[in-house]
Amino acid sequence: MSLEQGTMRTVAGYGCARRKRSAFRGSPNLLAPASAKTTRLDPVHGERESGRVTDSRETLTPTQTHSVLAGGDFIHLEGSLYAGYRTRTFAAGVALVDAVAAEADALNHHPDVTLTFGEVGFTLSSHDAGGVTQRDLNLALRIQQLAAAQSIEATQLPPSRTDVAIDCSDEEAVRPFWRVGLGYLESGQAGDIELLDPRGTGPRVWFQHMEIQRTERNRIHLDVYVPIADCEQRVQDIVDVGGVLLTDEHAPDWWVLADPEGNELCVCSWDA
Repeated sequence: MSLEQGTMRTVAGYGCARRKRSAFRGSPNLLAPASAKTTRLDPVHGERESGRVTDSRETLTPTQTHSVLAGGDFIHLEGSLYAGYRTRTFAAGVALVDAVAAEADALNHHPDVTLTFGEVGFTLSSHDAGGVTQRDLNLALRIQQLAAAQSIEATQLPPSRTDVAIDCSDEEAVRPFWRVGLGYLESGQAGDIELLDPRGTGPRVWFQHMEIQRTERNRIHLDVYVPIADCEQRVQDIVDVGGVLLTDEHAPDWWVLADPEGNELCVCSWDA
């Protein structure tokens, strides 16, 4: 999709100046070396077309998993597979989770699960490998089969993630205020410390260093992560309701937009 001309303006000097951030610390989407050959994987046995069995610790890119996942329930984003299912009753959700638990025990590979009234969510990732492996593909396909057997349909909605970015000239002075105020914990190494909700429900907070303090506009903005295939449509939708595109110079990594009063939002690609 091409963004409509005349509905947006690009303003010099704007942009996150942000570093590309992994969706989940400790679970980066590890890309294969440029020289690596991308071959089709057998969805059950993990074999390549050459017949060699894939190392269960070898991480797979979205390109490598696309042929297996296309048209199915799971989405591959930033080192994990995601699927959500709508259930008519809470008991139906529990029954699906029970069936998946038995299968996961049999495979000795277990998903992260969210269970609420009317919906069940599964996140699959091989933490020992730092990304998606053949083990995750095998389990994803079994979960799809179990859901289909119980006549439970997938939501087909990608996972949602929003970060809060705070512009500052002295991160060490600013960060304690937000850590204590939000009840968050610090994560990361010196020079790259961010704040995380220990309950796992609140947005991540990170700090963007500014050589010169911003005084003419809001110094806090939101980063919303969207699958790369949906980014341009999301940007266009924002513009259609009155938003302004400040810059697309960093696309497809991120676009910077503002509401009618100048408050900023970055639309960031989750798998660029």
